[in-house]
Amino acid sequence: MTSLPFPAGSCLPEGIERVLVTGGAGFIGGAVVRRLLRESRAQVITLDKCGYASDLTSIEAVERELAEAGGGPEGNRHRLLRVDLADAEAVDAAVREADPDLVMHLAAESHVDRSIEGPGAFISSNISGTFHLLQAVRQHWQGLSGARRERFRMHHISTDEVFGSLGPEGRFSETTPYDPRSPYSASKAASDHLVQAWHHTYGLPVVLTNCSNNYGPWQFPEKLIPVVILKAAAGEPIPLYGDGANVRDWLYVEDHVDALLLAATRGQLGRSYCVGGHGERTNRQVVEAICAQLDALRPAGATHSRLITRVDDRPGHDRRYAIDPARITSELGWQPRHSFEDGLAATVRWYLDQLDWCERVRQQAGYSGERLGVAG
Repeated sequence: MTSLPFPAGSCLPEGIERVLVTGGAGFIGGAVVRRLLRESRAQVITLDKCGYASDLTSIEAVERELAEAGGGPEGNRHRLLRVDLADAEAVDAAVREADPDLVMHLAAESHVDRSIEGPGAFISSNISGTFHLLQAVRQHWQGLSGARRERFRMHHISTDEVFGSLGPEGRFSETTPYDPRSPYSASKAASDHLVQAWHHTYGLPVVLTNCSNNYGPWQFPEKLIPVVILKAAAGEPIPLYGDGANVRDWLYVEDHVDALLLAATRGQLGRSYCVGGHGERTNRQVVEAICAQLDALRPAGATHSRLITRVDDRPGHDRRYAIDPARITSELGWQPRHSFEDGLAATVRWYLDQLDWCERVRQQAGYSGERLGVAG
């Protein structure tokens, strides 16, 4: 199990009293916010535009849990600032109001298929939005003094997709050249470069991480694993892109949160850390593993794998991703706590128990599970 070198009972070092989490109403951001609320005494401020994939249900549940346990008035340690990063003035005002000791920047448009259909939103959010945040955070940091200024950090969270596509051998590391292949990955690559430039040019104290594919509870049901679970549970055709041999390195979201907290607070300034779950699987292997879980949990008289349906491949579909997490392991002591098999089993059970939530968020987003990203 990962050992976080923080005071007993806290997931943060002493002195970090206010944390600004951009994208805190999203999948990974929400997991970060929940951990901070449960395992620290910091004030947590979520900055989120509350777009189609945003949802506060999980955070509200933690707030109720803490209130019932005597943790004070409901919601007293969490605030939501409903702000779009594309609005520079609003971002500047939000950072001033949050007055953070630590900024964890997770807000991003992140679905490759959606970036193929509408790349403009990815340029606006991931590139322009990161620029606006950097400017606001730099002004905030320059106005700090003493120990607060010395302690302040901004952590930028990115993706392995910025490195492009691997062949059958090798893994991405922090020295891998950038080679983005989709509008999404190109926009994230640009944001990474902006963050590094603000560090080298202005001295802004930043740390970066690039993670592999995350999965787990509370992920908006447009990504591969929740889509397959829901399609299989409903007895609907399960789309498998191309030959199904594209490889991804799967990382359970709570293991990722462990890594993020370590990198944000203990990582070397100006340094990047690659975070992967040692979970390389082809898409077909993932789909078949989910079907096997459904066969055991919800027998249907025939194997769920009969529902797997080959569809045309995604335009520009990267063949293989895999991450070498040696740096974050050797420097910060991080290791994933969940095997892919255990994490997937927990995720499948969670989605089967939360079908009402899945339907509600899909209706709110106007998304019925149809395929996206077919525009060439």
